Amino acid sequence: MTNRRSFLKQSVSASTGVFYIAKTSWAQKSPGDTINMAVIGFGGRGGSHISGYKKLKDEGVRVAALCDVDSNTLSKGVGSFDKEKLKVTGYTDLRKLLENKDIDAVSIATPNHWHALATIWAVQAGKDVYVEKPVSHCVWEGRQMVKAARKYGKMVQTGTQSRSSRKGIGEAVKYVQEGNLGKILLSRGLCYKRRASIGKTEGEQPIPESIDYDLWCGPGPKGPLTRKNLKYDWHWTWAYGNGDLGNQGIHQMDIARWFLGEMELSPSVWSVGGRLGYEDDGETANTQIIFHGYEKAPMIFEVRGLPENKDSKNMDKFKGAGVGVVVECEGGYVVVPNYSGAIVYDKDGKEIKKFEGAEDHFKNFINACRSRRVDDLNADILEGHLSSALCHTGNISHRLGQKEKPEEIMEKIKGDTFAADTFERMKEHLAKNEVDLNKDMLTLGPVLKMDGKAERFTGNDDANAMLKDKYREPFVVPDVV
Repeated sequence: MTNRRSFLKQSVSASTGVFYIAKTSWAQKSPGDTINMAVIGFGGRGGSHISGYKKLKDEGVRVAALCDVDSNTLSKGVGSFDKEKLKVTGYTDLRKLLENKDIDAVSIATPNHWHALATIWAVQAGKDVYVEKPVSHCVWEGRQMVKAARKYGKMVQTGTQSRSSRKGIGEAVKYVQEGNLGKILLSRGLCYKRRASIGKTEGEQPIPESIDYDLWCGPGPKGPLTRKNLKYDWHWTWAYGNGDLGNQGIHQMDIARWFLGEMELSPSVWSVGGRLGYEDDGETANTQIIFHGYEKAPMIFEVRGLPENKDSKNMDKFKGAGVGVVVECEGGYVVVPNYSGAIVYDKDGKEIKKFEGAEDHFKNFINACRSRRVDDLNADILEGHLSSALCHTGNISHRLGQKEKPEEIMEKIKGDTFAADTFERMKEHLAKNEVDLNKDMLTLGPVLKMDGKAERFTGNDDANAMLKDKYREPFVVPDVV
């Protein structure tokens, strides 16, 4: 057996990203033995990871380690295990955690910009991985994650738990793909979720003393904090987040693509939207339409962060869904209003069939860790990469766009009825929120053409430059995994 050395000892230069791979105990275990889990980042969603794995203790799962860059969060998390008289080891630096050969798998719920590097380092260290959505912060990272998972033979599950609704959403997908409603005309994702202003600050803000800011920034830029809250509100900045399209919307983007059965990025994509209704330190769009021009049928995604009107706390609904999916077909339509079911309607809006049911997404991951079969994963990293990347390409179009008046935008998109109708509904929604689009203009992004196999745009160097982030040493997502 190879002598154990430090995980970060490099066999070649850092630029290649090839590290010494520390053996884990899992390779020597039988399928019936305990799987020792570590949860990385648990100030928010990661808390659900801890709860999820605790529920699987009778399945031979033990939460053995916790990792967080916030010492207060880490201390509280470890303390909660102490109260239950359970042994758990705390880490601030995930690299130290990954050196622990007794850890078999990790569950990652860090900010988006850490997802890819943490996953790749983990599989290089011999761990299986559950990684939250979106799996990546940019398109290139997601493909690197797929390569790493395949190279090292590791199970990598994406946190798009709707994929574990096999009896519900999965059966509805089969029903549609079998032609029971005729040809699919459009797959539409909806993210109508209230997002209030994050406030407007002046100058640099203090970093909480409990946080190791260098580790928090990791692969991202280490600049001054220019928003009130370091945590969570990173979702609305381009350096670390991907807006609500990549935060909540990735779930519905994934379901919409699932119905279409597409396993490549769309041949064309464009965006129209903006951050409207308030002025704050956020950068990402809170109101947006993404159009993916698949040949079989288009996929449209809508983001609305403002309420149904200026004086309301309620959100809009479209055919009964607010955060969901609506699949339009020749003979009717399907509404996916939640994470675990779907309802089929005829052309007149009469309910004709309902599908319901879901299994535990964490348990599915554990089962695949035992079987060692990628096909047993309900949300393999490839699926997560493709759906995450569809969010990223839409945002690239937005970020390359120009502000235009509504009549100018309509003139350019009127050739597609679905797009034009969606834009009209967006205008009505904004008008009810007293947004003057002749003053606070929307941004219309360019139509970007893509080679789906190469995952590169054609004829647009500016767009291609945004497919890959720039990384900060030593937190570099490797070119060679």
